[in-house]
Formats: sequence, C-alpha cells, structure tokens
Amino acid sequence: MNPSALPHGIILFAHGSRDPLWHRPIEAVAERIRVSAPGRSVTCAYLELSQPDLPTAAASLVSQGVQHIRIVPLFLGMGKHAREDLPAITFALRAQHPDTEFELCSAVGECPLLLDTLCTIALQGTSSPWQA
Repeated sequence: MNPSALPHGIILFAHGSRDPLWHRPIEAVAERIRVSAPGRSVTCAYLELSQPDLPTAAASLVSQGVQHIRIVPLFLGMGKHAREDLPAITFALRAQHPDTEFELCSAVGECPLLLDTLCTIALQGTSSPWQA
C-alpha cells in the first residue's frame, strides 16, 4: 500500500529527563506540528526517565487508527541510542504491529536545516534566563 494514503502519525522521540522543564521544547515541537498539520496525530516518547516510552506511544497511535508512524529522533548526533537502541525498539514495534508502517528518520542533528539554524543561533547569540 502507498504510505501516503495511510493515516499518518508522528512520534517525537527524545532521551527523557526527570526534570519536567526539560520536556518543554519537545512538547513545543509537538504543538507546532499540531498547529501546522491539523488532524495529524503527534505525540512524544522517551527512551528513559520519562513517560510515555516508545512502545506505549506507538500503541496509542495504533489504537487511534494510525497506520503509518514516523519516528523522529530528537537527538543532535547518531550516538548509541539513535544508532543501536532505537532501531532495536523499532524492529520490535514492527513485529508487534505488523499492519502498521514504521518510518524511522535520522537524528535531527543530521539535518542540514537544523545545523544552519544552530549556526544562526550561535552567531546571533541568545540570552539565558540563568545568566547572572
């Protein structure tokens, strides 16, 4: 079946943290997607220290009728989590949900657009709320 014809969902996948403030940018990206693509299912998932985990987030989307899930790793580099852990979890998801297509994207840090944005931020500078 053509993946573009399936109901799509997006999972923003990040490491996780016990600090609730850490989640704000991840949730902000999800909200921007909701505004930009009304009707597109989007959720966040975390490797550790936070909930939901990736299998729980995927099961939630599948239960909503989503048949194509794009997993977007919000990692700057292709470290062990993005290179080994995430593909293993995705393999298990494909076995658990054989009627659902899972698209695993590269880490966002591999995207030239993000690298350009980070360059712009570094050149412009930003003020930190924690500066003395």
